[in-house]
Amino acid sequence: MTAHTSLPRRAAAELIGTAGLLVVVVGSGLKAGQLSADTGVALIANSFVSAIGLGLIITLFGPLSGAHLNPVVTLTSWWSRRTGGEGVGGREVPVYVAAQTAGAIGGAVLAEAMFGRSPGAFATQVLDGGHLLVGEVIATAGLVLVIQGLGRIGRARLVPVAVAAYIAAAIWFTSSGSFANPAGTIGRSFSDSFTGIAPGSLPGFVAAQLLGGIVGLALAGFLYGSGAKNGAGRAGRGAREAGPAPGATAVPAVPAALPATGPADGANPDRDAYRTIG
Repeated sequence: MTAHTSLPRRAAAELIGTAGLLVVVVGSGLKAGQLSADTGVALIANSFVSAIGLGLIITLFGPLSGAHLNPVVTLTSWWSRRTGGEGVGGREVPVYVAAQTAGAIGGAVLAEAMFGRSPGAFATQVLDGGHLLVGEVIATAGLVLVIQGLGRIGRARLVPVAVAAYIAAAIWFTSSGSFANPAGTIGRSFSDSFTGIAPGSLPGFVAAQLLGGIVGLALAGFLYGSGAKNGAGRAGRGAREAGPAPGATAVPAVPAALPATGPADGANPDRDAYRTIG
C-alpha cells in the first residue's frame, strides 16, 4: 500500500477505529447482559467478541495510522522513536490522543443508543482499591510489551492477532478486567453497564495505565534492546534509501530518528508493518 496518508486521515482512522472498538466492547457487554444473568457467561461473550473486534480493527486501520487506538500505545510509540526505533513524531501525539479520546466517547454513546438506552449517562460502577490498580499496571505493561517486543524482533505483522489474544486473556487474568487504555477507560465511563467505570475511578485507572506503559517499555528495552536494532527498522531504512517506486509516494517504515522533529505530514511510520496482513 503506497497511497499518501495525511495526518488528518490518520487522525480520522484513529477516531473511527477507537469508536468502533468501544462499540464492540460496550455493545457486546450490553448484549451479553440481555441474554444471560450469569456474569461469567456474559464476560466470556464480551471478552471473545472484544478480541475478535480488536483484531479486525487493527488489521483494517493499521495500514492507515498504525491502529494505536490507545494513548499509551501512541506515547510508547513516540518514545520508541526518540530512542532510535520506529514511532510517531511529537506533533502527532496530541492529535492521535484527541482523536482516540473523542472516538472512545462517541463509540460508547453510540453503543448505548443502539441498545435503546439513554446516551450520555455516566457509569455508576465504582472500581477502586489498590489491587485493581495493580491489575491495570500489569494489563497495560503486558500490552506494551507485546507490541514493542514484536516490533523489535521484526514481527510486527503478528500484532493484530497477538494483541487480540492478549486482551482476551488479560480480561480474565487481571483483577481489573484489563481496561489498559486511557481513552477507552474514559469512553466506558459513558456507559452505565457492567463494562462501565464510574468517573470517580478514572484518575486511578489512567495513572495506573500510564505507569504500566512505562513498565512495559522498560521490559521491552531490557529484553530486546533498543528499537533501532530490530529488523523492521533496518528494512525501513533500506526502503528510504532505495526511494519510492515510479509514481508512488514514499512512505517510510521508520522516520528519521531526530528527537526535535516529527515526520513530514502524510508520512506513516507504522504502515509498512501491516502491509503483509490479509
